[in-house]
Amino acid sequence: MEFGPISASRAEGAILAHSVRAGKKTFKKGRTLSAGDLEILAEAGIDEVIAARLGADDVHEDEAAAEVAAAIAGPHATVAEAFTGRANIYSTEPGLALIDEFSINEINRLDEALTIATVPPFEAVGARQMLATVKIIPFALSRETLAKALSIARRGQAVSVAPFVRKRAHLIISRLPQTKPTVITKTVDVIRGRLEECGAALGGHVVCGHTVDDVAAAISAIPAEDTDPVLVFGASAIVDRDDVIPAGLEAAGGDVVHLGMPVDPGNLLMYGRRGKADVIGVPSCARSPKLNGFDWILQRVLAGLTIRRQDIMGLGVGGLLKEIPSRPRPRERTPAEPQTRIAPNVSAVVLAAGRSTRMGPENKLLKAIDGKAMVRRSVESLIASGVGSITVVTGHERGK
Repeated sequence: MEFGPISASRAEGAILAHSVRAGKKTFKKGRTLSAGDLEILAEAGIDEVIAARLGADDVHEDEAAAEVAAAIAGPHATVAEAFTGRANIYSTEPGLALIDEFSINEINRLDEALTIATVPPFEAVGARQMLATVKIIPFALSRETLAKALSIARRGQAVSVAPFVRKRAHLIISRLPQTKPTVITKTVDVIRGRLEECGAALGGHVVCGHTVDDVAAAISAIPAEDTDPVLVFGASAIVDRDDVIPAGLEAAGGDVVHLGMPVDPGNLLMYGRRGKADVIGVPSCARSPKLNGFDWILQRVLAGLTIRRQDIMGLGVGGLLKEIPSRPRPRERTPAEPQTRIAPNVSAVVLAAGRSTRMGPENKLLKAIDGKAMVRRSVESLIASGVGSITVVTGHERGK
């Protein structure tokens, strides 16, 4: 690709690198200059422009971005139309973002001209939320770099979503004589809120004594096929595999897969299985609506992901979630405030009912720019943004 100053008289077919004002006309960055454009530039006395001219081995930025995005997008991910060298990938439904870090890093290291940015792996996302963006820095990408990127991408779809599939959970709360009723009520409310954020519901809850036998009886009373996961919230923190909650699970015929996790808050979590059901010993910090390690495990369970010991033990990097002294006013959050960064469902309204009298006899909303009416361009831009719904308000000259 050639880039730099070009005589305006021979710039036909070149891509404008910087916007240029030519009399009453403005040519935007990224415009492919036509013969007619050159006449306007000449009339305005503009002799030179900064532009790029693609060669035989170059792929236009939009085409390259679209190809890479399509190659890395996996299940439950969709690619929006590329523009200005950028192609965005969006989720099609709520769930956890699955990101192949190795492949993304390998592609990013191919060439400075090609970049991919994604949300963090296992980030909880909503429908139509952006998962990744592919951006070509210059106006074109070499065919060689594109071929290498596509080869890496074809090893496996690097950006996808594991939808939330588990819909019904059961909560067991153990109590001691000194446990206040308000503590139990708060526990139920906070857990219900966490489940609802992931599209799940609290099927029911029971309160039992804080003994191995009582916890085992409460777990055994839940049919394995009826509810998944089972959440066990103890009256005191789990500090050993022989403690009440782990021992109660084993007495009920279940298995403790792993105790503890390198996430703070959330260290004292237990993850186990009983039949096909996941059983989580909930850490005490989960009574707070703030993000903690329990959220990470719960979200994976609700997305139907298999959790292994090594998965939990690998959460330490980035696992320090607690407030730190350098933050003068620790963040507080009400139970209704979202746990995750799931994007809100946004609707758009296009106001297109005006008479456009300042434009004279021509309705500016119907004025064609590069072959498309302005109102159509506005709507297409909104569609590309991924908004949930679009309403166009028409009135004057609606029949046109």
